[in-house]
Amino acid sequence: MSHASDELGAPGPAGWAHHGQARPAFAREPGPGEESVWDYPRPPVVRPDARAVVVQLGNHVVARSDATYRLCETASPPTFYIPKTAIDSSVLVPSRSASWCEWKGRARYWHVVIGDTRITDAAWGYPEASGAYACLADTLAFYPSRLACFVAGQRVLAQGGGFYGGWVTPEIVGPYKGEPGTSGW
Repeated sequence: MSHASDELGAPGPAGWAHHGQARPAFAREPGPGEESVWDYPRPPVVRPDARAVVVQLGNHVVARSDATYRLCETASPPTFYIPKTAIDSSVLVPSRSASWCEWKGRARYWHVVIGDTRITDAAWGYPEASGAYACLADTLAFYPSRLACFVAGQRVLAQGGGFYGGWVTPEIVGPYKGEPGTSGW
């Protein structure tokens, strides 16, 4: 899910050049109460978030929590991770899909199935996460491009590109990785 880096501050094999130390000239300057994705660090940091988070498929509440984690990484809107205890596990079906993050390890995926509706690979998690990311081991993240996701009552926008799972909330400014022309970020 991320690009390799030889060491913090050095571009990795994929050409990653930004690590949150300096906002690039093309980045939007955040206003009062806003956060720039270009101020987030790389490697990413996990921050607790107490805002009400709800994930829905139609009228069915898949997850609801006011004790989530935001994963903040340079150039991406935060991804919200929800404790498994706040998720309706009866709608989750394990997927065979997997991916790899150089910091969090192997990601596993889940489909969300409600009645005749199946949302493929709608959620993912890092069950073996350790170190600075150990708090994510018992959480799942959901794609806001596939399900209706809300923070503090407002529906979030999905990070572009299809692969990334960032949640664009009103206080987040970019531009963001995943949009056309951003593959070199």
